[in-house]
Amino acid sequence: MTNFVPTPSVPAPDIVRCAYMEIVVTDLAKSREFYVDLLGLHVTEEDEDAIYLRSLEEFIHHNLVLRKGPIAAVAAFAYRVKSPAEVDAAETYYRELGCRVERRKDGFTKGIGDAVRVEDPLGFPYEFFYEVEHVERLTQRYDLYSAGELVRLDHFNQVTPDVPRGRKYLEDLGFRVSEDIQDSDGVTYAAWMHRKQTVHDTALTGGNGPRMHHVAFATHEKHNIIQICDKMGALRISDRIERGPGRHGVSNAFYLYILDPDGHRVEIYTQDYYTGDPDNPTITWDVHDNQRRDWWGNPVVPSWYTEASLVLDLDGNPQPVIERTDASEMAVTVGADGFSYTRKDEDGHAGEKTGFKLGAQL
Repeated sequence: MTNFVPTPSVPAPDIVRCAYMEIVVTDLAKSREFYVDLLGLHVTEEDEDAIYLRSLEEFIHHNLVLRKGPIAAVAAFAYRVKSPAEVDAAETYYRELGCRVERRKDGFTKGIGDAVRVEDPLGFPYEFFYEVEHVERLTQRYDLYSAGELVRLDHFNQVTPDVPRGRKYLEDLGFRVSEDIQDSDGVTYAAWMHRKQTVHDTALTGGNGPRMHHVAFATHEKHNIIQICDKMGALRISDRIERGPGRHGVSNAFYLYILDPDGHRVEIYTQDYYTGDPDNPTITWDVHDNQRRDWWGNPVVPSWYTEASLVLDLDGNPQPVIERTDASEMAVTVGADGFSYTRKDEDGHAGEKTGFKLGAQL
């Protein structure tokens, strides 16, 4: 039975959006080639130990920090809050939860002021901040546009062994669920949760964790994603394309998953939908539905379910990975793929994987 995180008696911090991720990379030069030369993220500043990158439409100092270190991992999932007082609220909230909390008035990275970092109840390193250094928003710098331009940071995706526990914790923190995946017994395999008015700022994927599944950047159109695929082919690095391009069922977004030199997974993402109304309905998908992860019904490669990045504690050490003991989505949909369906028959039962019977002439 799930051991839920207690709800604090104090208000949760008012979160605006996911704002940046800090990742540790083992070869800064190779990572620069991937994120700057290939993906076209814009360098705000850099030194021998770190590179600060932002997307085209961003006005805060960075959306991604690449920091050189001995072990590839994630150091922070960072969220911007609504005011300086909400940084105080974050500190109070997590101290009441009994989490380890560290506060730095000058921030943990360049370009960020007063900030709180915590080891949250799921084992993830979360950061909350308001004060930022503003930089040039490049929206009308058409001279800098690339054919595969990344325009904004869209979301994180976190792997945790107990999705219901994580869902309740994030709902207490003020996140709302846009979509989830369940089975007929009510077991939840994944949940998409938002603060800004899109499908998600972060998602919870069931599996061994805590680990970082992916960080996602948005483009304006599908053709921007196809250009990235073409560029990777031309550079003879198409083996770094793990999955896609394709169309998700969950979120409706067009997607591509690629791997950086350390194996950190990056999603390129576009065309999800608005979720800002207070009565925005939650969409629940059957875990056996063949179109939930890929609208076209293409199978998901097993590595997408099993591989993910380590996360660090506040001392910079990898958090222990706890195995998921409940039924996993991979076991249901990959290990037993014959149970998936494209459409149900008239009685509501799962039909054949193709959704129809082939003619006798075949």
